[in-house]
Amino acid sequence: MMNKHILAGLFLSINTLALAQDPPPQDDAAKYAASITPSDLKKHLVIIASDSLEGRDTGSPGQKKAAEYVSRYYKQYGYQPIAADADGSKSYLQKYKLYKRSWGEVYVKAGDKTYEFNKDFYLNGLLDIPEEVSTSLVTAGYGIEEGSYSDYADLDVKGKSVVIFDGEPKSSGGKYLLTGTTEKGKWSGPAAWQLKAKLAQEKGAKYVFIITDKTGEDLDKEIRQRAVMARRFSAPTLKPVQENPAGTAAFVMAASTAAEMLGTSASKLAKLKSEIDKSGKPAARDFTGKVALKATRVSETIDTENVAAFMEGTDKKDEVLVISAHLDHIGISPNGEINNGADDDGSGTVSLLELAEAFSKAKADGKGPRRSILFLNVTGEEKGLFGSEYYSEHPLLPLKNTIADLNIDMIGRVDEAHKNDHKYVYLIGSDKLSSKLHEISEEANKKYVNFKLDYTFNDPKDPNRFYYRSDHYNFAKMGVPVIFYFTGVHEDYHRPGDDVEKILFDKQSEIVKLVFYTAWELVNREERIVVDSHKE
Repeated sequence: MMNKHILAGLFLSINTLALAQDPPPQDDAAKYAASITPSDLKKHLVIIASDSLEGRDTGSPGQKKAAEYVSRYYKQYGYQPIAADADGSKSYLQKYKLYKRSWGEVYVKAGDKTYEFNKDFYLNGLLDIPEEVSTSLVTAGYGIEEGSYSDYADLDVKGKSVVIFDGEPKSSGGKYLLTGTTEKGKWSGPAAWQLKAKLAQEKGAKYVFIITDKTGEDLDKEIRQRAVMARRFSAPTLKPVQENPAGTAAFVMAASTAAEMLGTSASKLAKLKSEIDKSGKPAARDFTGKVALKATRVSETIDTENVAAFMEGTDKKDEVLVISAHLDHIGISPNGEINNGADDDGSGTVSLLELAEAFSKAKADGKGPRRSILFLNVTGEEKGLFGSEYYSEHPLLPLKNTIADLNIDMIGRVDEAHKNDHKYVYLIGSDKLSSKLHEISEEANKKYVNFKLDYTFNDPKDPNRFYYRSDHYNFAKMGVPVIFYFTGVHEDYHRPGDDVEKILFDKQSEIVKLVFYTAWELVNREERIVVDSHKE
């Protein structure tokens, strides 16, 4: 039996030897993920979401400052520019253009008064009157012709402008003249103006003015709503805009405005309308006048750019992982307030910088990725996913070699559903095209982060349809597997209150680490993930 003193000495020697040995090697992924910190995220975001960038509207000086900022850090981290500049040199900027047509100068004049667009009147439809024109005005009742009823009978409107009432004749008993019932006919309702304007044009009228029944705050509200709806005619596109401004259109205004133009009073116009309703016949048309008007449509080109920063892989360098976020936001509100977009998508923008730094540190230590990585800050997301669409149609690297897109859009806040539990992130799209991508994401979270992965918005029946509303979708529709990282909308969504002070950087840094761990596995694993499903 061994002497107890010898045994004690042996145990001491073994323990001393164990302490002298190096500890087990740290997990490489965890080592470099540790460089992703709340303080670094904040350091970048206070610049990206500052007032000096004026909300980073697409193509604006502020958006371009943001592009310069992230490009400078990509260069510092050793990433390569792979876009081509005009002179053929390499650039971090993938430049492209957006095209839009919008309203220029629009007004109506009568006598010594000028009526303002979207204040005194609004326009339905499109017109292009590049030079001021003058026409005479005539009233034409409700501007209707149906069966034996015609507001244009014995009325010459050729070359003139007509002023007509909205709706259709209705008796004091509540019945509509043309239907004979309490049900409205085709001359009432939201689309009736088109029928009336088309009829007036067929009769030879140049322009149409419709007197709305709305007054006061109701009319002001309608003008504001119509102004917003009219923006669809001014929305940018990736291709030059083709429109037909010679189509059907109508100026819509209050009775008081129309009365001034006609040199009469609103009460006399109301009396004329009442006579038609009471008699069921077109009434005398003694109100006339003259107007001058102008309505210009102008073309605009918006110069903007995606930012692309490339890290070449080692033995599998022909395959590439894209990590994306949108750089821009919605700019300045009409009232002058700046929408800084700290969460949308300043949070995604600065996340890419932290991810890029982490992979840069790994490469500097000889642990560079086997597959290549492209960090892609796109623009035009708020306008219609244009930057990612442009990239998908003009890829800097072949889409067939693109293994996945990890897209980050709004990960710095919490939504109402998770106000009491901040350790979550919504994942959207992870299982749509590749079951392996979904599996890798789940394993990365379980091993390193342990957040709740919420798939609420991944349900194809979800009415929000977020899967189709951020830049990953332009990769998914090309067959590239995607994950969209998102923490939901909040009360400051697209509002001036989306500021740096409200960002939860501790929470955000953990989500960025989850993206890093998922990316690390994607670029370093032996087999490329395969597309094995096509879910909606």
